[in-house]
Amino acid sequence: MEKAIVFGNGVSGKGAKKLLESKGVEVVLVDDNSGVKSSDAVKILAEINLFIKSPGIPFDNELVKKALDLGIEVIDEIELGYRYIVEKKLPTKIVAITGSNGKTTTTSKTTELLQKAGFKAMYAGNIGNSFAELLLENPDLDYAVLELSSFQLEGIKNFKPYISLIVNLSPDHLDRYAVVEDYYEAKFNICKNQKDNDIFIYNVNDDETMKRIPSKVFCDTRTITVGKNKEIANCFEENGWVLYNGEQILEVDKLSLKGKHNLENSLFIITIGKILNISNEVIQNCLYNTKSLEHRMELFYKWGNTIFINDSKGTNLDSTNFAIAAYKGSILICGGKDKGLPLDSMIENIKLNIKKVYLIGKMANRVEKSLLETNYSKENIFNLGTLENVLKHIKENITLEDKEVVLLSPSTSSYDQFKSFEHRGKVFKELVEEIFVGGEIL
Repeated sequence: MEKAIVFGNGVSGKGAKKLLESKGVEVVLVDDNSGVKSSDAVKILAEINLFIKSPGIPFDNELVKKALDLGIEVIDEIELGYRYIVEKKLPTKIVAITGSNGKTTTTSKTTELLQKAGFKAMYAGNIGNSFAELLLENPDLDYAVLELSSFQLEGIKNFKPYISLIVNLSPDHLDRYAVVEDYYEAKFNICKNQKDNDIFIYNVNDDETMKRIPSKVFCDTRTITVGKNKEIANCFEENGWVLYNGEQILEVDKLSLKGKHNLENSLFIITIGKILNISNEVIQNCLYNTKSLEHRMELFYKWGNTIFINDSKGTNLDSTNFAIAAYKGSILICGGKDKGLPLDSMIENIKLNIKKVYLIGKMANRVEKSLLETNYSKENIFNLGTLENVLKHIKENITLEDKEVVLLSPSTSSYDQFKSFEHRGKVFKELVEEIFVGGEIL
């Protein structure tokens, strides 16, 4: 009997374990909190045929390195799922989506569009669902739409989507990668095995993507472009319309997801729709009426004339810059785990566009220091540590008559104080309702 280690008991680990056991593989679950301890797992490596690691575990982990030294193949759950499709000859085609910002919205709304067009489509990956479990439970799936992080793409070997895309690239996760180039390299693994009639979509206005296109995309892969430059983009906006290969598809003002970043996401979604021959009417119906996702510039509460925006998914600098651009003059709540990234662009953006800054988490002192170095007013910086302290202070300093926008857009991950960005957003919303009593849930 084959024997495998699944290292990590999170969503991907649980899914990998289920899929392997369905094939009769004996699985040893390794997890220091809820399985065999990694220090003990070393003793059984000689018995192992396959090693599945969770994406949060890097390849330089001691147990992973020992497995590799013994010649054991180490892959992630995404690779395992792809191999299952090939082995079982499933009809499922893969639409794979990555990027530094916008990939969750693009993934969820692409899935929504495919479903409205009559396809059996579901999403998985970094969006919170196991790809392996999805395939196991839905062997007749037409499309699996995968949101893929750089961590999930590091271990790609044979994985080959029908459609892949990179929404955009900006520095992130330097707490994992020695240099930002390693992060970008991992992202481009999404298309490294594509060929023949596979399709890769990219953004001609994203500088970091464009630097790498000539060396990263195989010449026999079909490429389609989105962006502002109509001379080189297949899908672009012009005179208030989105056009695809010269055809008017929909009116920009009617898109229910507002902001420049959501227009960028919509260009990718529309392009996927046109590749799959979805009618303009269905595309319009979907994108004119779709709802924004929780924790992504989510307008959720009104107290007097003040509104509250939950952008807890703002886990990197660019995402917070997008939020600031959408809500200039707001009161910004920012901070969390310090990834060690340069803060220059965000600091300048705050200086030009933000009325007051409330800082939380481990990153707070560095943001405060950087703001003061640009002569941002010390009177408008409040380094208060926690969301509860921040919201209580805001409550003491505004009235029902004041017309303010309170924007939570942390610019970094949540793991110094919360389990996840979802947990951070949930706590924020609960505290707002508790402290600003009598408001309106939107």
